[in-house]
Amino acid sequence: MKKINRKWWIIAAIAILALIILAKNGKKKKEEISFKTEKVSTANIQNSITATGTIEPVISVTVGTQVSGIVSKLYVDYNSVVKKGQVIAELDKTNLISQLNTARANLSSVQSNLNFQQANYNRYKNLYQKGYVSGNEFESAELSYKQAQQQIASAREEVQRAQTNLGYATITSPIDGIVLKKTVEEGQTVAASFSTPELFTIAQDLTNMQVIANIDEADIGEVREGERVSFTVDAYPNDVFDGDVKQVRQEATTTNNVVTYEVVISAPNADLKLKPGLTANVTIYTAEMRDVVAVSSKALRFTPTKETVGKRKIVDTNAKTKLWKIDNNNITAIPVTVGMTDGIHTQIIKGVERGQEIITEVVVISPDGEKEDEPQGGLFGPRPRGKNKK
Repeated sequence: MKKINRKWWIIAAIAILALIILAKNGKKKKEEISFKTEKVSTANIQNSITATGTIEPVISVTVGTQVSGIVSKLYVDYNSVVKKGQVIAELDKTNLISQLNTARANLSSVQSNLNFQQANYNRYKNLYQKGYVSGNEFESAELSYKQAQQQIASAREEVQRAQTNLGYATITSPIDGIVLKKTVEEGQTVAASFSTPELFTIAQDLTNMQVIANIDEADIGEVREGERVSFTVDAYPNDVFDGDVKQVRQEATTTNNVVTYEVVISAPNADLKLKPGLTANVTIYTAEMRDVVAVSSKALRFTPTKETVGKRKIVDTNAKTKLWKIDNNNITAIPVTVGMTDGIHTQIIKGVERGQEIITEVVVISPDGEKEDEPQGGLFGPRPRGKNKK
């Protein structure tokens, strides 16, 4: 009898526990649904391309020498300011002067020969006209005279060449500017046999620099002359420098199968902060619109579903692009025409006005009071692991 009573007591306890669980479940709160909204306002919308480039002078000239020799004098150093025509270096002139003297001596010799051949030609000409010499003798004298004339022309060219080479030994600056680079020292021998040795690099004006940026082939189609550019350099991380696109070069460069094009960007440098060779982090603004009517781009991606509107009614249109608003107890579509976008904001050309309130997203409030954005696939679609808390 006691075993039966105990059995009934256990059954009764289980039943009571089940009733308690059911009662709690019956009182469980449901998830609440609300909407985030924003007012249509104005924004500045920009599309841009980023790249890296190198700061360079607009005009720089490499100064070399066309003759070989020993550097006897250097009159400038790094950062020296020079004027056009200023002597900046000299080569040893001993051999060059000797070559000039030899050329002049040769010219004097052939000049004497020319004088003799001219006189001989005139004599044979008179004798030939009087019939005292044969035609062959006269023609031989005439040929010798013409050869002497050619020799004098060649000798004069040699003198001119020797004088020019002597002049090349005095090296002058071709432009007004500043010396950026010096590659020789006094006493060093330079050889100009196969190529022109480089002695100096002179930049014309460091207050007017340029950036040579490498633009990827996927972006080069959007770059146009005159577009606004901003850039930074690591030397001055807190400064932003401005310029504009001056030239889009047509020649392609391929490095590791990556095709890029050079774009020349102006870089005013009145304070001389920008130095040749600095790396520039460039932003080219390919399109810009200021103070246009715009909304958050996510508002255009919002689409209500039966699960997300609760008891509200969806009033839709056949428009391809639309925004949504709360209209009394309805969720109503607003057909719009969109323009430019930067991914965050999108221009609205027609359909809404400034100050109008639109829906941007759904917010689900869970029973424990935490807010969650509507997951992709709808309220009852697959949820990512964990909660996306706001």
